[in-house]
Amino acid sequence: MTAIHPIEVESYRILAGRVDLSAFGPLSAAVVARVIHASADVEYATTMAVDEAACGAGVAALAAGAPVLVDVEMVRHGITGVEAQCFLPERATGTTRSAAGMAAAAEAHPDGAVVVIGCAPTALDEVVRLHGAGTFRPALVIGMPVGFVGAAESKERLRVSGLPALSNIGEKGGSAVAAAALNALVRLARG
Repeated sequence: MTAIHPIEVESYRILAGRVDLSAFGPLSAAVVARVIHASADVEYATTMAVDEAACGAGVAALAAGAPVLVDVEMVRHGITGVEAQCFLPERATGTTRSAAGMAAAAEAHPDGAVVVIGCAPTALDEVVRLHGAGTFRPALVIGMPVGFVGAAESKERLRVSGLPALSNIGEKGGSAVAAAALNALVRLARG
């Protein structure tokens, strides 16, 4: 395993002094800490919707080599330690590019993938729609799109969908925090 850089060690020391994550289980706390570390936003300690079962499903899927599917290239580039795939097309008709990319990803990997959405609420809505239609069965969905239009609502739809999911409440999110949540699970999967 790669040694942790001293700056990261110091960052986590500071984080531990500012935020109490003891209400979370060990897997969930690792995810929330990584998200806070990536964003320097301690509010995620109160807005993350994460549980041990969902984290465990993600860790198990990653340990078994499940494909990682992302909505945009920025998320893919933020992921370390595992290959991620982005199916974002150059153009889309009748939908957003991100939603079309998630439809293509679901078609390529209908069962057992780990899905990471950090940009587009429409991509997250497409994941939920495809799951509801019975054509997409991911092992875990990390849904943390950002924005004033549809982000909070898409995350709420994810949380009530029945999918194993990690998300947060509200408009905050983005590629960096979505990738950070996945990176925490990758670390856990590698021991």
